[in-house]
Amino acid sequence: MGWLTENKNRRISKEVKIGNVWIGGSHPIAIQSMTNTKTEDVDATVKQILALEAAGCEIIRCAAPTMEAAQAFKEIKKQIHIPLVADIHFDYRLAIAAMENGADKVRINPGNIGSTDKIKAVVDVARERDIPLRVGVNSGSLEKHLIEKYGGVTAEGLVESALHQAELIEDMGYDNLVISIKSSDVLMCVKAHELIASKTNYPLHVGITESGTVTSGNIKSSIGLSLILGQGIGDTIRVSLTADPVEEIASAKQILKTLGLRKGGIEVVSCPTCGRTRIDLIRLAKQVEELVKNYPLDIKVAVMGCVVNGPGEAREADLGVAGGIGEGLIIKKGEILRKVKEEDLLSELKGELDRML
Repeated sequence: MGWLTENKNRRISKEVKIGNVWIGGSHPIAIQSMTNTKTEDVDATVKQILALEAAGCEIIRCAAPTMEAAQAFKEIKKQIHIPLVADIHFDYRLAIAAMENGADKVRINPGNIGSTDKIKAVVDVARERDIPLRVGVNSGSLEKHLIEKYGGVTAEGLVESALHQAELIEDMGYDNLVISIKSSDVLMCVKAHELIASKTNYPLHVGITESGTVTSGNIKSSIGLSLILGQGIGDTIRVSLTADPVEEIASAKQILKTLGLRKGGIEVVSCPTCGRTRIDLIRLAKQVEELVKNYPLDIKVAVMGCVVNGPGEAREADLGVAGGIGEGLIIKKGEILRKVKEEDLLSELKGELDRML
């Protein structure tokens, strides 16, 4: 297994090409998601993928639990614009069929594919077509002997399993690999990534698996991904939510932007409201968030609830709104431009954004 090198605190991993997207090395951290349609339903699956593309998804994964689903990759691939990954469990023939029908990467867990011969059959096709394999290990599927060895599911067990499975494929003469080690236990997941980072140079797919609904899932994912990515570990991420997959993309983008790992798009900051607030700030903040999605500007917009602290708090923002009693101030670069009625704040802000374009 190769060893990593360091560059400005980021773990430099091997470069792997997935369709038209590179991960690893010094490439930007790529955002992934997974469809929740039945893959056999090509129209529904393509519709969801196109929505994810529009939201900023850069790699998409689809489950292939049946031969019909694996074969559907051929038609799906024709209608989308981002790399298509097949998620395979148990049946090695599905992995082969997915690759034959255009999958740009295959996610497998060698531990549940079956015999060495079956794994080799998948590896042989991947090598022939130069398709990367993602070796995925989850805390819920850790091998029994490792659970016994470590006295339960542990970070050490996850790492040992992943490295063993990667070595198994390496021994078959193939190293076009990506590794993922996921757990719904945030701190276990963080520790596992800290342990594996110095043991291999394969790119790492990072995420907190089965993290939950939008609220709990975002909290767990934000904490876990921040602790991992903040150490320079990770090459591609997925925020796993029990929700519309588009929500995953918005969360992933916000996490990367907050950590300074991605730029672009408007960042909205807003105050939590207090007894001085005299406008419907919650509604306005939501409207502003929705409005700015359509602007390709790398700026900060502040939405503040009162004129006492608003101008000061918005000074560092490129544009800002500070509410008064049924009215508010439009602020640009810390300077008050004008006072407008509450009902005009959104349209006035839009006008300023249009001028900045």
